[in-house]
Amino acid sequence: MGIVLKTPRQNFRTYEFEISASNQIQITSIPAGNKFCYRLEAIKDLYLWLKNEKKGEWVYLGAKNETEVPTPGIVEEWARSLDDPLNRFYGVTPGLKGRFATFVPPILEYMGLVEIEHNHINNRIRAITEVSGQVSTRHNLP
Repeated sequence: MGIVLKTPRQNFRTYEFEISASNQIQITSIPAGNKFCYRLEAIKDLYLWLKNEKKGEWVYLGAKNETEVPTPGIVEEWARSLDDPLNRFYGVTPGLKGRFATFVPPILEYMGLVEIEHNHINNRIRAITEVSGQVSTRHNLP
């Protein structure tokens, strides 16, 4: 059993996430049961990008599916950019590699690493730049 979280819009869509034995973040939407998988490095890499490159400033999430082209400079675009640390998608499920900005940021929020706006549209995220060692140790930041 994983941890149940809500998407940034807080529109009653929930999902369960857990870290698999193959070091992937496994997302299961509730109640539909759709499964998405992302590389575990996404947690650390997104936090470091928000903290170091974006300097803790607000950045739009901009979730898109795999076939839609995200707006430059937003989280979804970064997660599939040649400029990200992996130089490719963090998503690993063929056909479901998108929606990174829907599912991964709330995990960082749960860990106490970021703040996320919870509006109906145009949500943003920013790094909490003063993260205590207790938070990152408790949640085993990769």
